[in-house]
Amino acid sequence: MKLHLLNPNTTESMTLLMAGAASRVASPGTEIIPTTAKIGFPYISSRVEAEIIASDVFETIAEHHTQVDAVIISAFGDPGLIGARQLFDIPVIGVAEAAMLTACSLGQRFSIVTFSDRLTEWFCDGVRRASLEQRFTGIRLPREDFQSIETVQEELGETLVKLVEEAVLIDKADVAILAGGPLAGLAAKVSERLPIPVVDPVPAAVVLAEGLVRLRPGIARAGGFARPPAKDTFGLPDKLARRIEHTD
Repeated sequence: MKLHLLNPNTTESMTLLMAGAASRVASPGTEIIPTTAKIGFPYISSRVEAEIIASDVFETIAEHHTQVDAVIISAFGDPGLIGARQLFDIPVIGVAEAAMLTACSLGQRFSIVTFSDRLTEWFCDGVRRASLEQRFTGIRLPREDFQSIETVQEELGETLVKLVEEAVLIDKADVAILAGGPLAGLAAKVSERLPIPVVDPVPAAVVLAEGLVRLRPGIARAGGFARPPAKDTFGLPDKLARRIEHTD
């Protein structure tokens, strides 16, 4: 099985971090194929950035979808997720949605713990898109800032542990999600110290992707996620254009 781990951010070190977290839970024989965005932002942190980068997500999937069994969009806001599911015939998993569905399998109410207040509205959009508002206790954030997304785990790790504890005591959360690509792998390091289960979005997405590939549920030929009818395009990247025009 081959899983395309698509980092929509341009930071290569983040891709390596997430690929490592993915590989630790992948089944024997599953190959993780990571890619890093060629254009965009070092780290997507707003709605507008996510909208801008969605087209690159589609282009990247178009370049790889015939060589892989599933795609994981590895940014917690799941940029391009809904459109990609409609356009491509293989499972497309968003790490945010995968984390939330996993959390709902471990408890009734979940909290999101992350490292920057710039992410909150975008992350809340994902909760609403998944229709999980009634099971969501809110987002916990550190008061202090950080110097670099590449060192955020080292800078804020202890603070994030305390925020999970606050989510239990104050928000009555049953499960916490450690959200954001720079936090990949942190849950495994701190889970034994915490009073509730913690979910790492990237490994959760890998497990879900493997399950969907094995399940072989078929493709959408009708309904809201059926591939749109062929349409002429102008100026789009070749493989994406051919997918939209049904000439691939």
